[in-house]
Amino acid sequence: MARTPATYLVHGPSLRKQRKSLGLTVQQAAARAGISRSYLQRLETGTRERMGPPRYIRLRTALNATDDQLSPPPEEPQEGR
Repeated sequence: MARTPATYLVHGPSLRKQRKSLGLTVQQAAARAGISRSYLQRLETGTRERMGPPRYIRLRTALNATDDQLSPPPEEPQEGR
């Protein structure tokens, strides 16, 4: 059985892109997810990068997003390393 992670890593630019694709303001998205506007802003700007499972699930549901849509993109291998 898969365990729920202690926290979820969220990619701010991806989060903002998903919110805007739905035509939502920060306030509207935050209200849908049951979180504060300032908390959502800190996530989008990268001031905060991790969320606990209950808030993360509410935000993901409010934005009709998948884990992949809100997670950081995979790192590209760099040459010469």
